[in-house]
Amino acid sequence: MTKGWRFEGNELKYIREVLDNGFRAGVDGAMTERVEALFAEKFNLPFAVAFNSGTSTLHAALAAFKIGPGDEVIIPNLSPIMCGIAPVFCGAIPVYADVGWDDFLMDPDDVRSKITKNTKAIMPVHLYGQVCDMEAIMALAEEFDLMVLEDCAQCYLGLDAKGRVGGTIGDVGSWSYEASKHLVAGEGGMIACQSETLAEDIRKFGGIGFANLTARSGKVRIDRDKFQNPDWQRHDRVGFNYRMSELTGAVALAQTERMHELVELRIAAGRGYRDLLANSELLKSQYLPVGAVNSCFTFAARFDGIDLGIPWDEFRLAFISNGGDGIYAAWQLISDEPALADDGIGWGETIIAKKLQRRIMQFTSNQCDSVEREVQYDALLKTLRQFGDKI
Repeated sequence: MTKGWRFEGNELKYIREVLDNGFRAGVDGAMTERVEALFAEKFNLPFAVAFNSGTSTLHAALAAFKIGPGDEVIIPNLSPIMCGIAPVFCGAIPVYADVGWDDFLMDPDDVRSKITKNTKAIMPVHLYGQVCDMEAIMALAEEFDLMVLEDCAQCYLGLDAKGRVGGTIGDVGSWSYEASKHLVAGEGGMIACQSETLAEDIRKFGGIGFANLTARSGKVRIDRDKFQNPDWQRHDRVGFNYRMSELTGAVALAQTERMHELVELRIAAGRGYRDLLANSELLKSQYLPVGAVNSCFTFAARFDGIDLGIPWDEFRLAFISNGGDGIYAAWQLISDEPALADDGIGWGETIIAKKLQRRIMQFTSNQCDSVEREVQYDALLKTLRQFGDKI
């Protein structure tokens, strides 16, 4: 299987269309418009807005929530730093919530303890492909009149225990097309939601505040006479230039066409790891509620071998020597990253997240077929037995 197997759809065809059209919309419309329409259809939501990254999507969503200086946004501390800097972009304060020891996800009980009069939003992060306890989080949002932004950068088509798709439960869902994600366009992001008002605010925030932008349309030059008129006032608000490029849109469109196929490959990889670790003493799979589906951005497990005196890095090196791809650690806790810690930005003690961060092991799930997956399973089985696991 070639290294480019992920891009054997319409990627090159659509890129050529963009170049052949001189970056003007073709007969089917601009690539970004086409991927927005398809994305909205895939998630059964009326509005989708394309962005240049899955970080700018978070910024735009919080801005559309009217988050500003002094406001607080509750985020899980065990998460990529982008979730922490998005509130800072708005002048707001990230408040760090703890996570569950078994599921590694935002703990709703700890979220409740962190809510203050300044809290304006909750940002659950569906880490490693698994949907958070949205039933409890949405109940908190209703009780305290809070907005909910679901970060689905690592979760395409994951389901919660009630069968709801991650990103469609809160006020706004945010996805990423970054190079490691389920769908890859090099970079890029997408926001989808039910609210026309939110969608229009989000699009204008990411589209330099062009007055003619709407919830469904990112077209700027819709009226030639207006656009060439010196009296036409183009911008009705201040916004950033966060728009997805046409070339990125071309690749994103082709990838979105194959969404179910590409996601199912990762789910299959996760299923194999989970079966392998069912009786392991050293590695405990991320807890998956009955009825839920983990879309398996990576396969995450808790390394309890630490309690038996097995160093994390020693296990990783053995796995690699046995033919494994390698093992990725969890990000540093957001509160511990120098970018925020050195300036004392944010607050909230997270005891479990602190302990768990040193134990998380992420195994690759981006194999192209069962043959490649078996290589990883065999390497993991050998490594576990090498360290005395009676698996």
